[in-house]
Amino acid sequence: MQRGLWMCAVMSVMYGATAAATTTAVADEFWSQWGDGKAELDGYALVEPRYGQPREGTAVLIFVTEDFSDEARVKADPGKHAKSDVYPVMKLNLVRDFQTGIYDYNTMTSTFLKTEARWALAKTSFSSQEWCGHVFMQWIPRDGKLRGTSHSYFDGEGDAAPELPFPDGGVVEDALPILVRGLRGAWLAPGESRKVPFLRSQLRTRLLHVPAAWGDATVSRSPAAEPFKSALGTHQVWTYRVVETGGDTITFTVEDAAPHRLLAWKSSSGESARILGSARLKYWDMHQRGGEAALQQLGLVPQALPLKR
Repeated sequence: MQRGLWMCAVMSVMYGATAAATTTAVADEFWSQWGDGKAELDGYALVEPRYGQPREGTAVLIFVTEDFSDEARVKADPGKHAKSDVYPVMKLNLVRDFQTGIYDYNTMTSTFLKTEARWALAKTSFSSQEWCGHVFMQWIPRDGKLRGTSHSYFDGEGDAAPELPFPDGGVVEDALPILVRGLRGAWLAPGESRKVPFLRSQLRTRLLHVPAAWGDATVSRSPAAEPFKSALGTHQVWTYRVVETGGDTITFTVEDAAPHRLLAWKSSSGESARILGSARLKYWDMHQRGGEAALQQLGLVPQALPLKR
């Protein structure tokens, strides 16, 4: 992980050397935060609608930069791929856990956006596990299209390889938690609104049991920042709204000051989340007994360890 992040920083400098001074400044600011060898971990109180009822649970957003292989579409280990095949990405893992009666749902959406290419999509995948079975879905952009792979325990959905066009300017909902943060310059100007091709999230597509298909949505940013109170204190925030034509309206509340954390989101379908805690950690080094205590920094309650026998 450390070496991958170091390579990201080096590539950033290479790109900045040929860019305008303002672009270089933005790149340097970005990598001073995101090239530090740590991930940002944000914990949330989650409400997820399922089976006609609101379900309480938790969500964790994990943001981290890493090197990515374009050919293999996976995290690139140092020295295993040609330099021309590797570029830096921002990886977002969004984990949702919520209870439905006797059994629980555990879902993850993993999205990779290119840091040096205006947040172009490199890959997004989704999995869901619950007591009835599990499903998997992914989209990979290739040759102007989105090529998919899906596996499901539902009858009639077992194994498929869907394919969709990838229209210019198309926005994948799963990328929104990165885009609205404006980590390399604002996604929208204050008060700006625009209409874009829009692909519903893999989670919503799965829970609704509908085929994935492009629609459109109007995305907008509030004209001014305003105060917002959360578990992290009172901050000035911007509001981004995504109004899907014939579908949901999703609102994101984003911290004005760096690092522009996502403090809350909500959807007209009933999903909502509010931040409980935030930390920058090398979580991959915290897998030993006792590491779970750091969950308190995310506002999450560590599960008790079993007693020694």
